Amino acid sequence: MAKWLRVPHTLVLLFAMMVAALAATWVLPQGGFETATNEAGRDLVVPGTYARADERVVLLPDTLFTVVPRALAASQDIIFFVLIVGGAISVLRATGMIDAALGAVLRRIGHSPGLLIMIGMGVFAAGSSAIGVAEEYIPFAAMLIALCVAMRMDVMTAMGILVVGYGIGYGVAVLNPFTVQVAQGVAGVAPTSGWEFRLALFLPFLAIGVHHVWSYARRVQADPSASLMAGIEVSHPPPAEYPPLDGRRLAVLLLSVLTLVLMVWGIAQQGWYLVELGALFLGLAIFAGVIGGLGLDITAKRFADGAAELATTALLIGFARSIGMILEDGQVLHTIVHGLAGPLGQVGAYGAAVGMMLIQSVLNLFIPSGSGQAFVTMPIMAPLGDLVGVSRQASVLAFQFGDGLMNMIVPTNVVLMSILGIAGIPYDRWFRFVFPLILKLLAAAAIAMVIAVAIGYQ
Repeated sequence: MAKWLRVPHTLVLLFAMMVAALAATWVLPQGGFETATNEAGRDLVVPGTYARADERVVLLPDTLFTVVPRALAASQDIIFFVLIVGGAISVLRATGMIDAALGAVLRRIGHSPGLLIMIGMGVFAAGSSAIGVAEEYIPFAAMLIALCVAMRMDVMTAMGILVVGYGIGYGVAVLNPFTVQVAQGVAGVAPTSGWEFRLALFLPFLAIGVHHVWSYARRVQADPSASLMAGIEVSHPPPAEYPPLDGRRLAVLLLSVLTLVLMVWGIAQQGWYLVELGALFLGLAIFAGVIGGLGLDITAKRFADGAAELATTALLIGFARSIGMILEDGQVLHTIVHGLAGPLGQVGAYGAAVGMMLIQSVLNLFIPSGSGQAFVTMPIMAPLGDLVGVSRQASVLAFQFGDGLMNMIVPTNVVLMSILGIAGIPYDRWFRFVFPLILKLLAAAAIAMVIAVAIGYQ
């Protein structure tokens, strides 16, 4: 490829988006909606109250540099979680447990890569759909890479299983408390209502995702040169030989399984999030190192090495977060929402329903937080839907399609950038893999929105 056609490093792409966001604050009208605090203490925008700012805020060019440390500080919970997980995975790998376990798995299902793709994506999608799991999947990245590469697939397939799985789970979430139930609360819809229609959508959307990943994986198996990762060194490669699953490694494996069970219980029953999960994986690293026979010194070294490997991932998170912060500081985020929502009243119920979904998809680039996007957009979209014949339940569905499906592609999503960083996948390679799938899923979502309006989805 000609030098001038080469896609730059992901950090360069994100910095270019920061420059574009800063330029937007100079040329777009500045303003905002009035806000009101709900019973849960969250600020909601008040529809119909958008007004231009009395005084224009001018962000200086040095904002491009000062915003990054602020964004890193604001993202410290997920950054430290990623670093701790990287350290823990490095320790587990050093004990030989991961390689021994992979060898055992390959002996059982090594001849059925399709089974791995279907089961893996189904499990990840179900977890995201039911309880909103996303960041918690990051520890699985390294293990999936080694497993898929050993089965003559590639790193892209491994991350397709993970990211497409959880992305579809969010996009057609049945009960997700962080997106669906938040949006329903803002829209004045009964929590978890309408779950039957969303459940009916779950399997068709998952089938589209599985077909996309499995079709790509088969092409790579048939012709390794067809891999989108050609020319890039594999991160977390499988070993040349798999060690035996002896007593020590079996004990470390059982400890790891217990940790995952404790993680699921803590998330579902105790409301654990990144701080508690970080502590959990830190404890796993220490005890696994001791039980695995590494000793404290080697455990510490392996942990530090694993965390250091993800320094670039930490920077990606900070740069991605910076884009939204620039738009907020420059008072143009609400302007973008107001400008996109305005034309919907002119296109009828079916057009408005599809338009809502597309607008939510665009807004996810600027507001990648699911709950944050719900609090900003649903107070506007829900009343607008009332005026054009789109039920509030359908407005919520449009939100979750736009938020969840786009989580797989927008570079401002810190979970996506964390996973790509761990996997060593340049963003442009990932875009080439996932963009055709996004088009197919958005087409399916548009059909679902038309059906929702036709049946009066409530």
